[in-house]
Amino acid sequence: MAARNTSKNSQKPKEPTVVNRKARYDYVIEDTLECGLKLVGTEVKSVRNGQISLAEGYVRATETPLALELHGVHIAEYPPAGPHRQHSPTRVRILLAQARQIRKLADRALEKGVTLVPLKVYFVRGKAKLLVGIGRGKRRADKRQDLSKKEAKREMDRAMSRRR
Repeated sequence: MAARNTSKNSQKPKEPTVVNRKARYDYVIEDTLECGLKLVGTEVKSVRNGQISLAEGYVRATETPLALELHGVHIAEYPPAGPHRQHSPTRVRILLAQARQIRKLADRALEKGVTLVPLKVYFVRGKAKLLVGIGRGKRRADKRQDLSKKEAKREMDRAMSRRR
């Protein structure tokens, strides 16, 4: 009987996690929700290759069929599939979540100054997941203050690393 190889090197390489860095710069994220993404085959392959842009994306809740829709996200075409099997790069995609969670997000999105923002795309057990955040827009002064805090932290870390 052969022993199973359980070392870290025998595992498959990790799929890339695509993060929307612009969202954290433009919004204060108050709450998050992990949703499934309803994708077609060539979209899944492109997302696994990291060929997705979340920067222009936003999430909208619909009333008649209670659902969340992802708008403005660009998933590049997958060239090996050929021209006849390609998906539309900027089509509206359905997000999968429980009705109670969708209703909660939809109610929060109706408040003034609140937006549903895609934060991160990653894979969990082979399924594409999207982290959606409830964001409240930052003002220019808030953005400057965050940048100065980040710069001060970077300076402290640099000074501490030289000290050792």
